[in-house]
Amino acid sequence: QVQLVESGGGLVQAGGSLRLSCAASGITFTGYAFGWYRQAPGKQRELVASITTGGLPHYADSVKGRFTISRDNAKKQVSLQMTSLKPEDTAVYYCRARFWGVDGREGGYWGQGTQVTVSS
Repeated sequence: QVQLVESGGGLVQAGGSLRLSCAASGITFTGYAFGWYRQAPGKQRELVASITTGGLPHYADSVKGRFTISRDNAKKQVSLQMTSLKPEDTAVYYCRARFWGVDGREGGYWGQGTQVTVSS
């Protein structure tokens, strides 16, 4: 049974920091890329940061320079360090384990999400 469990969300003032963690089980961790997504009320879910199986990160422009994604293969965890938080970062944040089939289509698994609220 695949499980992705996010933690670390909460309420923080603008300019503050939070660290989100995603603990994975039921998958061969090293075989998956991972992404952190967020969904604000009334908006579509968006990818904010991703990391390849080899540890290469990629960031959305909106978070570049403020967020850092990392992975610990030994602990089977993916983290998202968020600094200089802004009210517009308020959203439910989701972890996703990602893979691509031979046809190039993406598949994966979602966590349940963790709420991040940034007050002004």
